[in-house]
Amino acid sequence: QAQVVESGGGLVQAGGSLSLSCATSGRTFSTVGWFRQAPGKEREFVAAFRRNGNYKYYADSVKGRFTISRDNARNTMFLKMDTMEPEDTAVYYCAVGNRIILSQIRSRDAYDYWGQGTQVTVSA
Repeated sequence: QAQVVESGGGLVQAGGSLSLSCATSGRTFSTVGWFRQAPGKEREFVAAFRRNGNYKYYADSVKGRFTISRDNARNTMFLKMDTMEPEDTAVYYCAVGNRIILSQIRSRDAYDYWGQGTQVTVSA
């Protein structure tokens, strides 16, 4: 069993920036993803990387504004969010897994472990 813990959420004005962190305990995973869920909406894919960060994937809605990265030595992953919009308001979740094939990387069902989520609110 792995423990996944997000941190760094908060309130930011539109156009501002915020960084999220995701720490995993005890294990290293080949695929790390960020998802988000706004009130009344389904949980959606935001970003992910595979194979120690060599391959990165982003949802069209955040491409060019969000950056995913990792620090392997600390088993910690990051999501840097720039030029934020009110539509980015959601609970953000970190998820990890192994043996996730490329066609499933945007599917929440493919991930094995999830964090508890952290609230991000962007004011207009």
